[in-house]
Amino acid sequence: MKSNKDRIQELKTNGYSLNFETVFNLAFENYKKIAVYAGLLLLVSILLFGITTSIIVALTIGFGNLEAMLKPENLDPKNFSDEFLAYYLVGSTLLSCLISPFLAGFIKMAHCAQIDEEFHVSTVFKYYQFSYFKELFFATLIITVLSLGFSSVLNLTGLPMLGFFGSLTISLLSILTIPLIIFSNYTALEAVNTSFSLVSKQPLILFGLFIVSYLFCIVGFFFFIIGLFFTIPLMFSMYYAIYSSIISFK
Repeated sequence: MKSNKDRIQELKTNGYSLNFETVFNLAFENYKKIAVYAGLLLLVSILLFGITTSIIVALTIGFGNLEAMLKPENLDPKNFSDEFLAYYLVGSTLLSCLISPFLAGFIKMAHCAQIDEEFHVSTVFKYYQFSYFKELFFATLIITVLSLGFSSVLNLTGLPMLGFFGSLTISLLSILTIPLIIFSNYTALEAVNTSFSLVSKQPLILFGLFIVSYLFCIVGFFFFIIGLFFTIPLMFSMYYAIYSSIISFK
């Protein structure tokens, strides 16, 4: 019997077929199984993170300074210093790397729901184990650096939209990275490289799935904003469905 990595290598070489409707239906049916639980967990997590961060910042710079920083005129990017922007860039990149195992846990939750395996709050923290954490951290760092670098180069053309599409392209090509790490035990570099290779075999269908899922999530924003937390889980189900449809869990 072929190993998982042997099957993936064949897919990288020979390509694969993918049906938009089949993948979307799989993702949506899976989403219905995790929407409420994952949505509540996301909501509570964001609230706790926001409160904790606000308290830390307020204690560090003072409540008065925090209030002044939040004034509309002070939130204009044109007023930000180069030093502040550099700190912001490094901080946001580091935050993305640190929460990637958390997001991976939701994809694992989607898998558990699909195979009727019980899942708990602890499921979303499963990948903070060092063996997974380091690969997810570095994979996210690689993708973020590639995205920023690619978009920055394209922005030099004087057409900001090119930079946006460059960043979007990296995001699309990397959608299989986390599933490959948590389900196939790939290293960060292997996962990024393999994701780019596999996605490039069916970019239009995967782009369509990516966009439809994103638009569905945005719909939640119009339901008192809080609805966003209950539509975002579709993205986790979609990551799972795409991996399952391309690679499978045989």
